[in-house]
Parts: sequence; C-alpha cells; structure tokens
Amino acid sequence: MTIDTRQLDQMLSELRAASALTSGKSSGTSVPTGGPDFAQVLKSTIDDVSAAQADARKMAEDFSSGQSDVNLQDVMINLQKASLSFQQMVQVRNRLVTAYHDIMNIQV
Repeated sequence: MTIDTRQLDQMLSELRAASALTSGKSSGTSVPTGGPDFAQVLKSTIDDVSAAQADARKMAEDFSSGQSDVNLQDVMINLQKASLSFQQMVQVRNRLVTAYHDIMNIQV
C-alpha cells in the first residue's frame, strides 16, 4: 500500500504560492485553476491510510487465530507499511497546520 503524495505536494505548493502572493512576494509559480479538490484529496488519502491499517489489523488477527494461509513475514510487512503510511499522514498534517498558521499570521 503506497500513498501518492504528488497531489498533496501540489496542494502544499499552491498554499505556498498563495501565501507568497498575499505577502507581496512573487513565488515564480502560478496557482493552477481547476486543480484537484483539496478536501477530496485529503479524504482519499486518509481513507487509504485507514484501509491499510484495517488490512494489517485483519491480517494480524488471522495470523493469531492460526490460519494457515497467513505467515508472519507478511503480517510484519503489512504492519510496518500501515505504520509508515500513518506516520507519513501525520507529517502531512503537521505541514498543513504549519501552512495554516503561516497564512493566519500574514499581516494584511
């Protein structure tokens, strides 16, 4: 399970460009119109992380119940993937909160 961060990176660059425009600086990039909906991208990413965690949890439960088609290596790999995707989502959230604070601190 991999998370496509290109859309989130694009959103962050749009936020930076908007911040630069409101503070009077030119960022050298234009804010694209008609881009992906921020709320939809965020919801999709959160759903992907949630699905990865649910799959890992289900696989761990299957292994602990003794099902023969699940091995320990696959369980550990899926648990680590779920953990990494969650940590990545937390870092994206932290960047979004920082960007929000930066925008809120812009003097008009």
